[in-house]
Amino acid sequence: MPIIVNLDVMLAKRKMKSKDLAEMIDITTANLSILKSGKARAIRFSTLEAICKALDCQPSDILEYVED
Repeated sequence: MPIIVNLDVMLAKRKMKSKDLAEMIDITTANLSILKSGKARAIRFSTLEAICKALDCQPSDILEYVED
């Protein structure tokens, strides 16, 4: 898949655990895990906005397009 999810990188940079982020943005840890693994088919803009707000970053810090 040409979209790479760099959520683990941002969590490490912010020294935050997935569980803490999931609680902050009010989603389950299972759904956050699916997103982190790159297996998610879609992400709501409201979820992306909440992640960016919680991690103080831009969407481009989390999502990356790489050609096959």
